[in-house]
Amino acid sequence: MNTWNRKRLFAAGAAGAVLAGTMALPSPAVAGDGDGADVHVTVDIQKIKEPGVLAMSIAGNSVVLSEDGSTLLVRQFVGTLPTVTVTDTRTTEEVPTGAAWAVLGSAGDFVGNAGQAPISAGHLGWKPRLVNGGSTGLVTEGEEVVTVLDDPTQPGNNVGLVDQELLVSTYDSAAVTGSAYSVNADLYLRTPADVAAGSYASTLTLSLFE
Repeated sequence: MNTWNRKRLFAAGAAGAVLAGTMALPSPAVAGDGDGADVHVTVDIQKIKEPGVLAMSIAGNSVVLSEDGSTLLVRQFVGTLPTVTVTDTRTTEEVPTGAAWAVLGSAGDFVGNAGQAPISAGHLGWKPRLVNGGSTGLVTEGEEVVTVLDDPTQPGNNVGLVDQELLVSTYDSAAVTGSAYSVNADLYLRTPADVAAGSYASTLTLSLFE
């Protein structure tokens, strides 16, 4: 047998071996009527991670000022600002670089209910008091703001709550995040002794900024 024929026979034998090996594979099973199988499907759903927030809350929405400490020249009416709480639930990574927050307050004029002349907001002062400043020492109350009838206790602070005045603040939001801080303030309205009698009302607006 020549070399060419031997090569052809060898190739045919190899092909036959491959074919025989293929035919030896088992056939797929066929389910009969009524046969079944269960497939268990599972999934793990993670809780949605809510981002932290910086928020302010106030323990009440009204203050009644009562007369106390009046003199022959000045009548004084006092009360306490409801406790203001600043809560920061953010992580350090969520706080903008270099951020600082502050709560500022300003009041409108006291308007009489029977046509009396209004009492300007310059007659309303406050003295902030830190209730809970945490352990860092980085949350502090604002300075006292006295009224237009007072001598200044700090340079230029006898203006009343006409403009936005500082109640509480921090200069480093990231260092105090993850906690809550609270503050209130002594409020006092000082008027001339001849102020018209009657009921008056004003709105004190508090705003949180960062």
